[in-house]
Amino acid sequence: MAHDLKTLAEDFRQKNKSCFILGVSGETGKELLKEIVERKLFSKITVIGRRQLTFEGEANENLVQEVVDFEKLNDYAAAFQGHDVGYCCLGTTKAKAGADGFIRVDHDYVLKSAELAKAGGCSHFNLESSKGADKTSGFLYLKVKGQVEADIEPLGFERYSIYRPAVLMVDRQESRPAEWFARKVLGPISSMFPTAMSIPIQSVTRAMVANTLIPAGEKVEILENKAIYDLGKAPEK
Repeated sequence: MAHDLKTLAEDFRQKNKSCFILGVSGETGKELLKEIVERKLFSKITVIGRRQLTFEGEANENLVQEVVDFEKLNDYAAAFQGHDVGYCCLGTTKAKAGADGFIRVDHDYVLKSAELAKAGGCSHFNLESSKGADKTSGFLYLKVKGQVEADIEPLGFERYSIYRPAVLMVDRQESRPAEWFARKVLGPISSMFPTAMSIPIQSVTRAMVANTLIPAGEKVEILENKAIYDLGKAPEK
């Protein structure tokens, strides 16, 4: 079903909603913030992270930064209060943080953030996960992603949106061999149509924003790679 995203965006702005974004120091979070700021969808945007960031380009008077210690998130509950929509793009890798560090960031920090967001009044929680996420998987990465998906669901958000993109097509500052390979091999065609292995990062962030505007069909929704791609390229009429 086609949606008139331009009209939906105009209606959304009239509601003066606020949002928070976790993981803005990462590539998806950075691109998502850019998309949200440019489209002026929220009356207040709160960036929650472990350090103060400097943003290039036009400053946004509605942008607030909250610096938190993820090891002591309960002490920063106020940062999660009063937001209508939450976006979680928080994550690391086993190579960067080790197995225990990866689990702590991608499961424990994400789950605790979701708990605080729910307690703070957030009604729509958006989670960037991964293609193949499955709590029964034998692969640590996919198992952790699937487990945190499952653990957030019982919190009972009015709307819970899970995005499972494939390998992200993006020029990262940090080295991720799988993504480097995908860019080199799949780059020329990934922008033309979705593949089973990759997706442009802009498609993911545009899909997250577009999906925020579209009225919920289900309380819990999972958008797989092709659905993300299709939604991310939907034009504003």
